[in-house]
Amino acid sequence: MRQTFGAQDTEDASETDLAKHNEDDYVEIKEQMYKDKLASLKRQLTQLQEGTLQEYQKRMKKLDQQYKERLRNADLFLQLETEQVERNHIKEKKAAVKEFDDKKVELKENLISELEEKKKMIENEKLTMELTGDSMEVKPIMTRKLRRRPNDPVPIPDKRRKPAPAQLNYLLTDEQIMEDLRTLNKQLKSPKHPVSPSSPDHMPTTPVEVPSQRYEARIEEGKLYYDKRWYHKGQAIYLESKENTKISCVISSVGTNEIWVRKTSDSTKMRIYLGQLQRGAFVIRRRSAA
Repeated sequence: MRQTFGAQDTEDASETDLAKHNEDDYVEIKEQMYKDKLASLKRQLTQLQEGTLQEYQKRMKKLDQQYKERLRNADLFLQLETEQVERNHIKEKKAAVKEFDDKKVELKENLISELEEKKKMIENEKLTMELTGDSMEVKPIMTRKLRRRPNDPVPIPDKRRKPAPAQLNYLLTDEQIMEDLRTLNKQLKSPKHPVSPSSPDHMPTTPVEVPSQRYEARIEEGKLYYDKRWYHKGQAIYLESKENTKISCVISSVGTNEIWVRKTSDSTKMRIYLGQLQRGAFVIRRRSAA
């Protein structure tokens, strides 16, 4: 019986020693694993500081590629923007030069039109003075001057208003007016007609055409008001005449008493006076600028 209990105690003691030995081995293995892991981390930290860590090099390579790609895109964007700015600059310069040339041509045409109009007015006034002779001149009245007595007051000079120059309202074209004035001048200078200028024999034989319809036409602030519509420079129109001709034109300039139009067929220019538009010698119609 005692031998049985002794054998059992020995067996229990051996099992306890084995369990204790296994526990010591586990702790030792765990500590060794911790040391290995810590050593690995220290080694990686050292490689990271030296720049030789594989993971670090891999990520740095990726960042470097992204950096170079971004620089390349920035250079391309700068090049495109520079080219666009240069193109806009060239375009603006060309537009400025074209506008300057157009304004210069327009100014020259307007000045030429005004000078030609003044020249015609002067020629008409000169022709009118030649026709009327000395009737336009104010002749002084011959009076006797008496000696003033010592007690008489000093005479006050007579201030008379000078007669206003004659003004003509032309209902005919310039060519018709010039022709009538030449005919009248010939009749006045002819010895076969010694009658007074107020006689009906001195009136021109050319009948004056009374227009059947008059149009409202005027120019204000560089624009033409015609037949209840406004027209401006560069507007596309149709120009109709009494001969039933219809011409496609563009208004090239608007003067003070006339407009210039350019034919779209051959780019020739015509001058139309307000009087011609008012009499209906020419009729303006709008058209689309297609």
